[in-house]
Amino acid sequence: MPAPLIYCLDLKDDPETIAGYRKWHAPGAVPAAINRSIRDAGIEALEIFLAGNRLVMLLTPGPDFDSVKKAEADAASADVQAWEKLMWDFQQALPFAKPGQKWVGMEKIYALSEQP
Repeated sequence: MPAPLIYCLDLKDDPETIAGYRKWHAPGAVPAAINRSIRDAGIEALEIFLAGNRLVMLLTPGPDFDSVKKAEADAASADVQAWEKLMWDFQQALPFAKPGQKWVGMEKIYALSEQP
């Protein structure tokens, strides 16, 4: 099984904005087309965690997951593009993100299992 991928992103630092983002991610609130696009891409699990206004996403890819194909499918999907546009109302790029980049991949720098 491929290793989980971890990404981070910030929300706009405003309590109402953060509450709105939480509401959109409550069980049953995410549009079915978005959940379907995630599952159809071969993603076995996806979780988003919140601390303050910082988001961390844990994505567990399945054996057939291809990030390039997922990006192409997302770009071609009106539903995904509408969702991304809506979410950008709540989100802000990290200061070190590349232009147009939302979620930034995180680098694992420590694992207890790798320690003597």
